[in-house]
Amino acid sequence: MMKKFTFFLLFLINIFFSGHAYGFDLEGLQPVAPYGVFSTFSADSLPKGKFAFGVGAEKSKEPDYYRYLLQCSYGITDKTEIIATIPYVDKWRDEKSGVEDIALGVKHRFFDEGKYGPSVAYIINASVLSGRDEFSTDGRLGAGIIASKRIGPVSGHANIFFEKAGSGKLKDEIDIAAGFDFSAAHNFKLLGEVYVRKYPYSSEVDQLEGRFGYRFMTTDYIYTTIGAGFDFKNRTPEYRILFSITAILPIEKKTIKKIYEDDK
Repeated sequence: MMKKFTFFLLFLINIFFSGHAYGFDLEGLQPVAPYGVFSTFSADSLPKGKFAFGVGAEKSKEPDYYRYLLQCSYGITDKTEIIATIPYVDKWRDEKSGVEDIALGVKHRFFDEGKYGPSVAYIINASVLSGRDEFSTDGRLGAGIIASKRIGPVSGHANIFFEKAGSGKLKDEIDIAAGFDFSAAHNFKLLGEVYVRKYPYSSEVDQLEGRFGYRFMTTDYIYTTIGAGFDFKNRTPEYRILFSITAILPIEKKTIKKIYEDDK
């Protein structure tokens, strides 16, 4: 199964692998930890009634900019959650900064993982116009399919998304992502993903990036993720540093069981 998955991924990359970067790297909807890798979504969702709140920061080199993220999600049911991503960009070199289009989405898992098959979910998402031409495509509408499979301590995830820009001058965007998380310990995971994107500014792939890092549980309800990304194609950006902290609320109270022994 893993060989077939690898062949399929390489086939998709080969189809899109050409071209130059023409526009700014817009963020779009992002997974909230721990239900994803970096930009690769997991088919798993927050349990019903749970709320996740996250903040993140990203530093990119060539082009140079900082991006700050505000993320949240809420479990409507054990299989359905709503997700929001609010990105703010600070392009300090040319003194341009502002909020990107705000992304909203609904993720629903319609097929649970079996002995051999993966769990499968879909996402329907939309981006609200920010008003800043430098960081906007005049909104977006999109949909995607997510597949996840766990084999021992490793969970693998594959995504494909299609996005329609609000501006008629722009083309459709295609995002393909494949990632994994490896449970190295109870509170520590190694992360890796390959991210392929065709921006709406061109007809060819503009980004082929590998991202690696780790995630650990600071407490029972707080997750910290640290990573780095490297573009294998155009070297734009040359690299990026990723950092985020996520809290899942409300906090579950653990019941402490006491065992009493009678003296005889």
